[in-house]
Amino acid sequence: MELKVIAILRRLNKGVALFVGAGLLVCATFVLTDIIMRRFGTSLGGTEEIAGYAMALATSWGMAYTLLEMGHVRIDILRSRADSFKRALFDVFSMIVMSGVIITIALKAWPVLERSIKNGSTANTPLETPLVWVHLPWFAGWVWFALMATTITLCALSLLIKRRHGDTEQFIGAFAEQETLQ
Repeated sequence: MELKVIAILRRLNKGVALFVGAGLLVCATFVLTDIIMRRFGTSLGGTEEIAGYAMALATSWGMAYTLLEMGHVRIDILRSRADSFKRALFDVFSMIVMSGVIITIALKAWPVLERSIKNGSTANTPLETPLVWVHLPWFAGWVWFALMATTITLCALSLLIKRRHGDTEQFIGAFAEQETLQ
C-alpha cells in the first residue's frame, strides 16, 4: 500500500513539475523578448520582478518533486556504513526532521499571505503587482511540500514498523547508493 501511495505522489509531482517547467519556459521567453527589445530601444519592463516571482514559485512547488526524486542533498557517511535496518532508521529520522522543518516553513508562510490579503498589498515597483497573486501560489507550494513530506514520512514509518527496510530505500534512501545497488 505504501509503495502505491508513493507511486501516486510521484505521478502527481511529475505533473506539477511539468507545469512549473512550462511556467519557467514562458518566463524565460518573456525575459528573452525583453532583452531583444532593449537592443531596439524599447522594453516590456518588469522582467526582473516577474522572473523573481517565477523563481519563488518554482522553488516552493519544485521541492516536493525533488524530494520524491531523491534530489535533496544528504550527508550519508554514517548511513552508508550501516545495515539495512540502521539505514532505514537514519532515513526515517531524516524525513521526520525534514517534515518538521517544512511544516514550520508552511506555517510561517501563512502570515505573509494573510497580510497581503488583509492589506491588499501591492509590490513597490512600477508594475504594482497585487502580492496575493504571488503569495497565494507560493504558500500553496510550501503546503504541498509539507503534505508530501508528511505523507512520505508516514509511509516510511509504516514500512519500518513492518520491517520492510529495503522498501524505504526506494523513496527515501540516498540517491548515490541507489545507483551502486543496481
